[in-house]
This record gives sequence, structure tokens and C-alpha cells, in this order.
Amino acid sequence: MFFIGAILAFLTDQISKHFVVSSLLPGESASVVPNVLRWSYVQNTRGAFGLFGNQPFILIGMALVVLIVFWYAFRDIAARSLLVRFAFGLIVGGAIGNIIDRLHYRYVVDFIDFYRIWPNVFNVADSCITIGVGLLIISTLKRERQSAN
Repeated sequence: MFFIGAILAFLTDQISKHFVVSSLLPGESASVVPNVLRWSYVQNTRGAFGLFGNQPFILIGMALVVLIVFWYAFRDIAARSLLVRFAFGLIVGGAIGNIIDRLHYRYVVDFIDFYRIWPNVFNVADSCITIGVGLLIISTLKRERQSAN
């Protein structure tokens, strides 16, 4: 399940970014769902939520450290849980997608823009990382509830 999650996240991210880069100019937007969702091509040189400045190699290093910490924290649980393996695969695939962008472009291609709902433009990799972390939280809460009973 780890490899399925990682490959799914990575390929979906890279294919969607290729579509945006080949279809839009930087700063250009295209409406997908009027007044709700648009594709807006943003060249994001900063980290998550615009944090951590314009330092691609520091951001890559931080991503790798976070991946190592997650692996260490969840390695025993992942051996017994398909959900945790899939979640970690989503996180790794998403992180690799953004790392590839930083190495190739020196920025991350962001394009998902819920401009009336969410203040930041993001991408599929960011979504996969967020979903993966959410699944890890759900798995942890479920384990805690089972151990309490």
C-alpha cells in the first residue's frame, strides 16, 4: 500500500502540474467552478502556507527531515496497518513531487485556488500530504480508542 499511495500521489501531482504549466502563464487563472474554484498558476518559492522564505535547498532539507521523523514515529505501526502505510505513501509521494519541482524550477507549481474559501493556492502534492497526515491522525485516534477499551 505504501508504494501505491506514493506512486498515485507523485504521478497525479506531476501530471496535473505539467497540464497547468503547459496551459497557463504564470499568474494566469482559468475558472473551473465559477465563484468557487479556479486553476491559478503560481510559482511558489516559499514553503507551506508561504512560510520559511525563498531557500529551495533549506526547504528540501526540511522536507527530508520531516519524512525521516514521520518514518521513525510510525514505522512499527506501519508494519501492522495498511492505512498507515497508504497514508505514509501519500506523504512521501507528495513530498517528492514538491522536491522535484524545487530541484527543477527552484519553486513549486501551485494551481488549486479556492479563492473565496481558502487564502492560499496549493497543488495535488500538498493535498496528498494533508490527506496522509489526516489519515495518520485518524489511525492514531482509532488505536488510542481501541487501547482504552
